[in-house]
Amino acid sequence: MTLALETTDLKIELALDDDWFTVCDLTALLPGRGVAALLPDGRQAAIFRDRSGDLFAIDNRDPFTGAAVLSRGLTGTHQGRPFVASPLLKQRFDLASGECLDDETVRVTAYKVRIA
Repeated sequence: MTLALETTDLKIELALDDDWFTVCDLTALLPGRGVAALLPDGRQAAIFRDRSGDLFAIDNRDPFTGAAVLSRGLTGTHQGRPFVASPLLKQRFDLASGECLDDETVRVTAYKVRIA
């Protein structure tokens, strides 16, 4: 038997070019896990919901390898900063700012997120 996915009227939106773009249903985000979303320009965003319910979105592309894998990374905190560690080479990216915690010269785009 296959169960239907639970859905709500609550949608996750990202700020793109002075407008909001709907990327997924809130129920698609499990705390501590990421999902990837295709953006209108062909890029991908990695969207996360932490265990306290806060939402974050960054580019899904790992700048060290070029692979679109950050949505599959492990989440955690370092000195109070939420991060995702790339599943490939394990560099950590701050979910709020996109800054690489292991190489301050590298960052990914961080998006504003809201529930609509």
